[in-house]
Amino acid sequence: MDKLVDFFKAPGKVLKELFLTAKDNLGFLAVSVIVVALILAVAFGAESYFAKKNGRQRRDDRLKVRRMTLIALLSAIAFVLNMFSVPLGFLPSFYKIDLSELPVLVGAFTLGPVAGVTIEFVKIVLNILIGGTTTAFVGEFANFLIGCAFIVPASILYYAKKTKKNAIVGIVLGTAVCIVSGCLLNAFVLLPAYAKAFHMDISGLVAMGTEKNKWISSLTSFAVLAVAPFNFIKCGAVGTITMLVYKKISHLLKDDQL
Repeated sequence: MDKLVDFFKAPGKVLKELFLTAKDNLGFLAVSVIVVALILAVAFGAESYFAKKNGRQRRDDRLKVRRMTLIALLSAIAFVLNMFSVPLGFLPSFYKIDLSELPVLVGAFTLGPVAGVTIEFVKIVLNILIGGTTTAFVGEFANFLIGCAFIVPASILYYAKKTKKNAIVGIVLGTAVCIVSGCLLNAFVLLPAYAKAFHMDISGLVAMGTEKNKWISSLTSFAVLAVAPFNFIKCGAVGTITMLVYKKISHLLKDDQL
């Protein structure tokens, strides 16, 4: 919440700091844009394929006002939820759990995987614009990637056939993809990038993990014993809550009304 207050007090200062950081990290931002485009392409292709396979005409009026309003609303809710995070005692302090993926998954189930990726992206953009970045965009990029690793597989499977069984299987599949991709990305890309952003030796990050779990002694064990349980807990919480509330609120968000 402090980020939001700071932004409204001095938006120019936040945006100036953001611009300077972006200027120093153009290469990383360019790669990020390419990755976002690839994820959107996968979501769009899957959505189009299953719409055609199931005899549903994929709507061309994707930008109609009601749909855009719903995406904006869910993005705003996700952004707000992202500000309320809590650390897990058995993990390093920079791993904090939140429920910001909940409105993203609800939106993806209701509107399709493309909308899910869009909501995830807008959530991250809002976080950057209002709160700035303390990780040279690495943390925000990680949030987007890991979020999509969970949301996209889950929503694609549910979009293929909208049944409760497919929703549950989709959430389980998304959780598995999120855990595996999260471990690989953190071990080989994100944690080294974090260390660089904070001007730390990679052994310093590993040591933070060792303080919480004596079995953590390398990047690999850090990913398996810290990243994997974190993503399992987060995806499990979001998936469980979604299954409990989706049926009750889905009539307000029906795709056939959009």
